[in-house]
Amino acid sequence: MSHRIVVGISGASGAALGIRVLERLAEIECVETHLVISRSAELTLAHEVAADAAERVRALADVTYPSEAVGAAIASGSFRTAGMIVAPCSMRSLSAIAHSLSDNLLIRAADVQLKERRRLVLVVRETPLHLGHLRAMVAATEMGAIIAPPVPAFYRRPASLAAVIDDCAGRAIDLLGLGIGPQADGWTGDLADRPKR
Repeated sequence: MSHRIVVGISGASGAALGIRVLERLAEIECVETHLVISRSAELTLAHEVAADAAERVRALADVTYPSEAVGAAIASGSFRTAGMIVAPCSMRSLSAIAHSLSDNLLIRAADVQLKERRRLVLVVRETPLHLGHLRAMVAATEMGAIIAPPVPAFYRRPASLAAVIDDCAGRAIDLLGLGIGPQADGWTGDLADRPKR
C-alpha cells in the first residue's frame, strides 16, 4: 500500500528540518512524496544550506510543484493523500493556513488537508511568540492541524544538531499516523522503573 505525503517547505529558518523530513520519507518504500517549496523558502535554503539547495531538495521528492501552481493535483481534495507536513512552517504560512488564504500552492494544499479531514502537521518555527502567533496556532488547531514546534527531546541527550533535526523530522512523520513503524525513538520510562535483567 502506497502513501502519498505532501511536504511543504516555507521560508522560516530551519530549512534543514524540511530536508530531513524528505530524506526520511525517501527511505520508506511505500511513501510517495509531493513537494512544494515557497519562494521565501528558496531564499532560506540558499542562505542556510547552499546556493543550489532548492534543486537538491527537489531531487529528493517523487513529484515537485512550483508554489504558484495553485491548480496542481495537490490543490484538489480528490487527489488522495495520507497527509501533509510543513517543515519548517513560517508564521506567515501558519497565519495564511489558519485564515484559509490560499494564495499559493503550499497554503492551498494545507487547506485541502484540513477540509478533507486529513492530517496536517505544522512544524512551526518562531520564538518568542506574540499573541497573534498564538491565536493563529489556536485557530489552526481548532480546524484540525497539529502544531509541532521543533522542540528537542533533551532526555535523549542529543550529541549534535543533526541528531536534534533527525529526531524532530521523525516525530513529525510519526504524527501523520501512517502505521509504518515509529520514525523517532519514544520515551521508554524512567531508568529507575526499568526491570533489572
